[in-house]
Amino acid sequence: MDTVVIVLGIAAGVSLFTWVASMLTGDYSWVDRIWSIVPVIYVAVFWAGSGFTDPRLALMTGLVALWGARLTFNFARKGGYRGVEDYRWPILRGRMTPAQFQVFNLLFIVVFQNALLLLIALPASVAAASASPLGILDVSLAALFVALLVGEFIADQQQWEFQRAKARTIADGGEPDEQFVTSGLWRFSRHPNFFFEQAQWWVFYAMGAVALGSALHWTIVGPVLLTALFIGSTFFTESITLSRYPEYADYQRRTSMLIPWIPRERRAAAAQGQTA
Repeated sequence: MDTVVIVLGIAAGVSLFTWVASMLTGDYSWVDRIWSIVPVIYVAVFWAGSGFTDPRLALMTGLVALWGARLTFNFARKGGYRGVEDYRWPILRGRMTPAQFQVFNLLFIVVFQNALLLLIALPASVAAASASPLGILDVSLAALFVALLVGEFIADQQQWEFQRAKARTIADGGEPDEQFVTSGLWRFSRHPNFFFEQAQWWVFYAMGAVALGSALHWTIVGPVLLTALFIGSTFFTESITLSRYPEYADYQRRTSMLIPWIPRERRAAAAQGQTA
């Protein structure tokens, strides 16, 4: 059977499962729970279609498996598999009628996000159809993917440690010095984990482009839509944070939203030093 047909069938089954589960449980985070799993399966199906003999697909499958393992670990330790729902969904439910939210659940949470998880994996289908040999550019892109993966791990770990320290301070009756993390990688980006996440899938797309021998091919729709999703999610998440912590506005003023960059006050100080 054609591997594309197989992954489409898996995607349809997963979509049906997440929709039915959300309706039965009233919990709308089922897509979150399969987010780090199904792309690994999709890419592995394309590798299996080669008889597990294609070295490029083996490399791509290994990279996505590492991505999935890291994300699954981070999601699990935050309680994602113990029924903890995404905190944004109750806020949206409060802004919509029940019928409107059910339409949002079906079209955006279930259909769009499951389609996106399939789309970001499809550079593997391009690689599966290619006869070009694995080369130094593939290995270089793989190394970049791993570097970005490490960056995301560090960013998530810094946030995890900050939130645990904050929780301990509150539990002891104290007041945290800061309400949100602004140190480490978070000094250079308000969402370094989001940046590294998106960048990994752009690199994955590039691996498909190398296999095809063309910088532009149709599977670019995956990383484009992923970036659009993250940008929209970032604006919504920041609006919630700003409503809770007015001082977040100053953090927004001095710190890049996604792409890590020199904080604004350091740039201003450097400019003053040059003119002195």
